[in-house]
Parts: sequence; structure tokens; C-alpha cells
Amino acid sequence: MQETKEKIYVGSGKEKFDGDQVAISICLSDVPKDWMFEYNGKKYVKLIVQKKKEIDQYGKTHYVAIDTFKPEPKVETAPAQPEPADDGLDF
Repeated sequence: MQETKEKIYVGSGKEKFDGDQVAISICLSDVPKDWMFEYNGKKYVKLIVQKKKEIDQYGKTHYVAIDTFKPEPKVETAPAQPEPADDGLDF
């Protein structure tokens, strides 16, 4: 698994309706092009919305960061051949 340690913050949010909802704002200018991807002709970016340890001076309770997780490519290996069972019979 590969993950960059430095968080890329792109927005913040505020808890509403007794925590049932989090309204967030994202600065699209802060989203690095390297983390955008295209699928079926549409552009996407994977985000993480996480609760802050403390409410900030503007009342923001959550932050929005780029999901920097990238799985390592799978290495293809040949399936193991099962060994013939020795059941003690001669035929």
C-alpha cells in the first residue's frame, strides 16, 4: 500500500442538524491535477471528510483532504499445482 504522509487540505465543513449532516466547501483550485481521474468521460477526485480534534475559530468541525491512498499494483503469479495425493494404493 502506498500513501503519502502529508495531507492535502482542500476544504472544510461544519456539522449541522445534531451531527446528522456535514456541509462542506471545497476549493477546486487547491485540488492537484495529479489526484484527479477520469471515468466514463467524467472527472473525479477521491476525498476524505474527517472530524477535527477541535472546532476552529470559524466554527468549522470537519476538514476535507485528498484521499492519497494508491494501492500497489498486483503481481501476477502462476497458481500452485496441487501435488498428487499418495493414498497408499498402487493403481
